[in-house]
Amino acid sequence: MLEVLCEACTGPKLKALKSCLDCLVSYCETHLEPHLTASRLKRHQLIDPVENLEDRMCTKHDKPLELFCKTDQTCVCMLCSVLDHKTHKFVPLKEEYEEKKKTRLKIQEIKHSVDLSKDDADREMAEGVRVFTALKESVERGRAEFINTIDKKLKTTKKQAEAFIKELEQEICELMKRSTDVQQLSRSEDHFHLIQRVQSVNSAPPTKDWTEVNVCQPLYEETVRNAVAQLEETLSEEMKKLLDQAELKRVQQYAVDVTLDPDTNLPDNPERFSLCVSVLGKQSFSSGRFYFEVQVKGKTCWFLGVVRESINRKGLITLSPEESLWSICLRNGNKYTALDDPPVRLSLKCRPEKVGVFVDYEEGLVSFYDVDSAALIYSFTDCSFTEKLFPYFSPYLNKGGKNSAPLVISPVSVK
Repeated sequence: MLEVLCEACTGPKLKALKSCLDCLVSYCETHLEPHLTASRLKRHQLIDPVENLEDRMCTKHDKPLELFCKTDQTCVCMLCSVLDHKTHKFVPLKEEYEEKKKTRLKIQEIKHSVDLSKDDADREMAEGVRVFTALKESVERGRAEFINTIDKKLKTTKKQAEAFIKELEQEICELMKRSTDVQQLSRSEDHFHLIQRVQSVNSAPPTKDWTEVNVCQPLYEETVRNAVAQLEETLSEEMKKLLDQAELKRVQQYAVDVTLDPDTNLPDNPERFSLCVSVLGKQSFSSGRFYFEVQVKGKTCWFLGVVRESINRKGLITLSPEESLWSICLRNGNKYTALDDPPVRLSLKCRPEKVGVFVDYEEGLVSFYDVDSAALIYSFTDCSFTEKLFPYFSPYLNKGGKNSAPLVISPVSVK
């Protein structure tokens, strides 16, 4: 914003304190003094300093433009309101300014909302294209494997047929040779030679019975059915994997920085849990969505989740939503449980090394993810949140070093 200078200063011009709509001059504190003390000048209208004062005067009546005509959408003076615009609707200039300001802010808000929507649309489109590309590649691989299988079967059939043909041609050649020998013997008058050659012809190996010999025809229809069934299974697995990855990326957008609250970790502090090894995050959340990740690698027992601010911190804690806690845990190195009401035993394909926790406050949703496999572990739904929520961590007891690995709050890295 440009600084308005005093127009009455003859030397270095000082910053103006007020502008006079009657004098059409801006004054510094010193030169404003007469307007505050002289009775005649006290009647002049002073405003915050502005430039181009003459633009704020009615060109027709030479009076300050103090009103806004809603009908003609223009600034007018008091005389305009009773003469040229007497049947029109007026509001003070300041009121119109505030209204216009609200409108501009609303326009900016809508534009910002559109920009955010476009960002979301672009992100979803890119993710959708990635999913469809991966599925297309999976189909192409299945197609190539199917063609390769058919080709192998065809080659095997051709190889078998060529072997039969070669063997049959050898037999025919041998028979023709024996026929030639017999014809030659029939014309021979050498009795000794005739007897020896007859014995040789009679001792030749018998020919093969080809009446039951067939080329094995592969069942191509079965190959097609198997290929399609395998493709369906592969696509189903691939689609689940890709959608899981997309879902994890979506919630990772709401990542927040979480640090441990020292008040819940210090002895003899009223915020500390007295009978369990637990600590809360320092940050609280009472609206919107948030997400954080915790490394659990190497541990045999741990608890993770979120709690209400009013959770009982002294004495025994019942681990359930009814007692203000939404959590999953690992016990005895291999027993994963969602501490719902009643508790739900979880069957996981692999041991999570990093767990993501996502909360949608308004939707009443708490979800847990295996970050490395992008798989959903468990979701608490239809939760009733009415107060602040805090991240909850329990590394549990050391158990003679068997559970000595720490729980580590990890920075979120979107892959």
